[in-house]
Amino acid sequence: MKSKTPSPSVRPFAVAVPPAWVAARSGGLDIGEAAFSAGAGLLSLDTVVRAEPVWAGAWRQRQALKCAVAAVRLIGRREDEAALRDAWLLRRPEDGPGPAGDILSAYRKLAGRAQTIDIERLREIVLLLGLRWGARFGEIPDMLAELLAARRPAPFAAAACVAEISAMDPGSEILGWWLADWVLAQSLRWPRPVPLLMAERHGAAFRGAAGSGRIRPGAPGFERAVCVALTEACLDSCRLAAVIDRRAERLIEVAPKLRAKGAGDVIALLLDDDAVSGGLQTLKLSRWASRRLFERLVFFDAVRELSGRDTFRIYGL
Repeated sequence: MKSKTPSPSVRPFAVAVPPAWVAARSGGLDIGEAAFSAGAGLLSLDTVVRAEPVWAGAWRQRQALKCAVAAVRLIGRREDEAALRDAWLLRRPEDGPGPAGDILSAYRKLAGRAQTIDIERLREIVLLLGLRWGARFGEIPDMLAELLAARRPAPFAAAACVAEISAMDPGSEILGWWLADWVLAQSLRWPRPVPLLMAERHGAAFRGAAGSGRIRPGAPGFERAVCVALTEACLDSCRLAAVIDRRAERLIEVAPKLRAKGAGDVIALLLDDDAVSGGLQTLKLSRWASRRLFERLVFFDAVRELSGRDTFRIYGL
């Protein structure tokens, strides 16, 4: 007789969504008001970050996917969330995920764990983001240390990071936004970064006055734009956390009904990542058993099929 699948332990948790006035006043603010709104958004997000709920991995990796889509667009590519998931999950073990998939890899690394930014780490991220090593990139670790030592408010430290990286090399804005989320986490003493700011790079926050185009890093109004963008990013991230919290609760609720060997490992993967291949194979789970398990989870409304295909399916919360 097959044993029941163990259910993950869950602490009671309620996602603190920023107050309605934050969303209502995100536009048309001066820099002081914009900074205040960003602070309110960060305060709500801080409760999620520090609680580290059982589904935090899935939440962070979905944030990474959102930022990767925006980063891909910044360099002129067109891959959307579905294409990036395919590049990551459906590649053969011996193959790389391609240029867009490498950008996703960079953001997954950002979300995965806290690390210091030394030259070796920086070279890895520069390569994944599709950049060439710039003549002044060796100055970046010291620049980041000085920026953090100045103890500027987190939104302004993040804005300064993007501006300084872009000043070093105008073609490296994508690196500036990646590092800005790292600076934000360091400034707030978060245990690990949350990918946030790149997802807002193409949004209304950086729309200049009529006919003036986009607000570029370091230009007048850029710090205010970053504060507004950060407010929107925190709102969206808290809303996403609330959705994932509900879906994770359902997944954990149905876990005792599963009898397949290896089901517990699959549940752990679903709680820890954006998505899982429907053809997953483990030491305890064959491809056929994996397919049956996912079908059962969909029947219980515990996971969603994310690709929309009849074959090569992908599942997630």
